[in-house]
Amino acid sequence: GVIKMATYNLFISHAWHRNEHYNRIVEWLDNSIILWRNYSVPEHDPLDANNASKLKAALTEQIRHASAVIILAGMYANYSGWIDYEIDEAVRMGKPIIAVEPWGQERIPYKISSCATVIVGWNSSSVINAIRMYAC
Repeated sequence: GVIKMATYNLFISHAWHRNEHYNRIVEWLDNSIILWRNYSVPEHDPLDANNASKLKAALTEQIRHASAVIILAGMYANYSGWIDYEIDEAVRMGKPIIAVEPWGQERIPYKISSCATVIVGWNSSSVINAIRMYAC
């Protein structure tokens, strides 16, 4: 029979103004063997970021469709308010949270380390393995 590959539905936390970390994760996933669907808000199709309640509703909707939420810990300092919201929604909905350590020596913020299902290093194989294990 044909082996059907699972498609992983993922929400990647990200910020709109500084997203090379986000782009790198997307690149790793696109270049990997896994099939995945991106439920994040892409920068080229930004929600109305000036309207916080509209943005929160859209983020909630996207997280609802995802089977795992990927949090980029290196983004936290600049965007803690939004990332807190994404973490809180993921926890509320019982979604696994895959936290990716910042590149380099930064510490993982307590909010992330206390809520993460798993914390992985900043490399593609760690991220892909965590997705395979938790995003089912």
